[in-house]
Amino acid sequence: MTRDEPSPLAGLRVVDLSTTFMAPYCAMILAQWGADVVKVEAPQGDVLRYVGDARVPGMGPIFLNANRGKRSVAVDLKDGGGMDVFTRLVESADVLVHNLRPRAAAKLGITPDRLLAANARLVYCAFRGFGSGGPYADRPAYDDVIQGASGMASVQAVDGGRPAYWRSAAADKTMGILGAASVLAAVHGRSVTGRGRAIEVPMFESMASFMLLEQQGGWVFDPPSGPTGYPRTESPYRKPFRTKDGYLAVMVYTDQQWRSFFAAIGEPALADDPRYRTIGTRTIHIDALYSLMDDHLTRRTTAEWQDVFERADIASSKVNAIEDLFEDEHLVATNFFESVDHPFVGPLRMARSPVDMGDGRPGPATLRHPPRLGEHSTEVARELGYTDAAITDLLGRGALVEAADPDHSDRPTARSTARTEAARTEEGHAPRE
Repeated sequence: MTRDEPSPLAGLRVVDLSTTFMAPYCAMILAQWGADVVKVEAPQGDVLRYVGDARVPGMGPIFLNANRGKRSVAVDLKDGGGMDVFTRLVESADVLVHNLRPRAAAKLGITPDRLLAANARLVYCAFRGFGSGGPYADRPAYDDVIQGASGMASVQAVDGGRPAYWRSAAADKTMGILGAASVLAAVHGRSVTGRGRAIEVPMFESMASFMLLEQQGGWVFDPPSGPTGYPRTESPYRKPFRTKDGYLAVMVYTDQQWRSFFAAIGEPALADDPRYRTIGTRTIHIDALYSLMDDHLTRRTTAEWQDVFERADIASSKVNAIEDLFEDEHLVATNFFESVDHPFVGPLRMARSPVDMGDGRPGPATLRHPPRLGEHSTEVARELGYTDAAITDLLGRGALVEAADPDHSDRPTARSTARTEAARTEEGHAPRE
């Protein structure tokens, strides 16, 4: 594939009727691969617009990351005119993604029966907290709740068994990736049958499946042959190892790697110890192995150990803070980050797609900028066949909302932003979480 060829999803229109993390992340991935994503927002906008430190109101940092490449149409779905705009948009679309709870979707008429009747080729993708057919079907759900329900929090237990969450919206983001894969599978199915379909992507069931892959243990057999869990990940010594001057993440795995490690610490005979000879016996005795590593790694610096592990072809990395990623030599060399000039927010530093589709990784500069609320309302309404008079009427009654044109004289610049950050530092203020 050359750079002159269209993106893989060019020509695919996705209607993104979603808020917060998982479904917007799914739609953003599709936008990175070339889809025309139209984000349909309520007049007050996606709640993520207002989370975090923002240079411009309604353009918070998480929203900027999760909504790259999209257009924004703001409509009131409780108004007949606003619902008409939405329906026409869905009739023109290939895919609809939403994260409405079943009861709310039914009340608004955003159901598979209604929308597939209007557009038989539509891929209707509903993100749910819990799958339909069960007693939890209409319960509210967020990442923390699903981490608890799926067993993830219990597996992360700390301090003698107290459940703990990942310090990341891990369930939400996993769902976004699974949702994108599910949408593309349905789009491929449509290319064969000519018909769309309704698909459901439930958080609870999906994350339960995610956890069970390696954590089901002896319970994969019926009746169980042993306990659940995976001893290697349960070891209290499975953590970044302290070195003489920092911390190192390292994974010694194969027989040859362990032989190399035992030689490096001056104990080559351990390779023939019955406890450590095979991957099966090492897994049983993983606490003893990790304790041994914990003791030995404190004796050299991080750089010295990295040199040892590189020569032995053992996977390792220094432990990075989030801030370190922006200076990481590999990410710099692969142009992972790209500086872009948002027309209303000012200079931004954003990550490219991690996936190379054969013509490089799609970057923020090749995508539409993250949109202001209602920035494309009039543009999209015209595409749907509305006259200027009809658009004026919709705007006047609040069924359609259009972004106000900001005064560009107040637009942030790289220099003014730097001055602002310097002032914040001098005043002793930290950014809000």
